[in-house]
Amino acid sequence: MSTPRRLVLATRNQHKVGELHAILGAAGLDVDLVGADAYPEIPDVRETGVTFAENALLKAHALAQATGLPAVADDSGLCVDVLGGAPGIFSARWAGKHGDDRANLELLLAQLSDIAAPHRTAHFACAAALALPDGTERVVEGRLLGTLRHEPAGDGGFGYDPILQPLGETRTCAELTAEEKNAISHRGEAFRALVPLVRELVG
Repeated sequence: MSTPRRLVLATRNQHKVGELHAILGAAGLDVDLVGADAYPEIPDVRETGVTFAENALLKAHALAQATGLPAVADDSGLCVDVLGGAPGIFSARWAGKHGDDRANLELLLAQLSDIAAPHRTAHFACAAALALPDGTERVVEGRLLGTLRHEPAGDGGFGYDPILQPLGETRTCAELTAEEKNAISHRGEAFRALVPLVRELVG
């Protein structure tokens, strides 16, 4: 019986590791998936790219080179049509401090306060990259289309989930169950698109 090939996901978020693990398992791929916390000596990579794809590739290549293993990384954010796609890659630090979800949310709602419902279209975008130690790379993308509420609703999720209402839904992402959100999410879509690439390149 062969030993599963190890694959490293560039995150210290175990929920994200679990999500990709479930997707690979459902596809019948026997892969030993671990997060970046399995290699605490490797520092986090600065996201200096100007697109989600560039940032995902930066992280995937850095981890593949540091570990000598195939690596996956993703980058995602909220793109608001009336803002020309912003906050985009700056989603996590829109209000200035990285990861301050409440400040980011409040600033965005203030900026959109005069925008009527028909013009509040937006989408979550995710780029997922697979990189091998030899430099081979692949990138796939996923999107979750929706509109932005004027007020937050729901206690689930994180980031901008309380204000994005997916198309065809009456609830925000923060009001969906984790299973419901994973089934339609931008990251879930990108991770599912990785399956044939992992099968081809990792085995």
